[in-house]
Amino acid sequence: MTDHVDFVVEQWASAMPELDASSMAVFGRMLRIMQHLAKTRAEALAPFGFRDGEFDVLATLRRAGAPYRLSPTQLYKSLLVTSGAMTNRLNRLEEVGSIVRVADPGDKRSMLVALTEEGLAKIEQALLVHTQTQNSLLETLDAAQQAQLKILLSQLLVATEAEN
Repeated sequence: MTDHVDFVVEQWASAMPELDASSMAVFGRMLRIMQHLAKTRAEALAPFGFRDGEFDVLATLRRAGAPYRLSPTQLYKSLLVTSGAMTNRLNRLEEVGSIVRVADPGDKRSMLVALTEEGLAKIEQALLVHTQTQNSLLETLDAAQQAQLKILLSQLLVATEAEN
């Protein structure tokens, strides 16, 4: 079985034989898979009208558990975005009624971001579509292969995050 990345690696082997391009076989595939996943995800979530990153904000609030509230700092750290990017996302989500900002009962000087009933319903519907989309993409691998892939990707992620 060959794919576009095999073609690229072969081109590099021919163009620069002294170059060890073996890592491109892994990272090239991961990048291309992520590009395909991003496109597929965007298409699957389009009916919900999310703009860039909004799904992730709502999903993070939902997985936090009831009462579905987090601080803006917790959100931007969890999603690896800047505070400015988070503010833009929160402003838009507040405009469309998916979130509200509420006083933090533990610190009256701070605000929390909370899902509205509308936001909760929307993200739960979107999550069903999102997970179905991901699950269908993984169907080409059997359960053992999926388990092995999870382990290998986790090892790589832990090592990558330890360096940063």
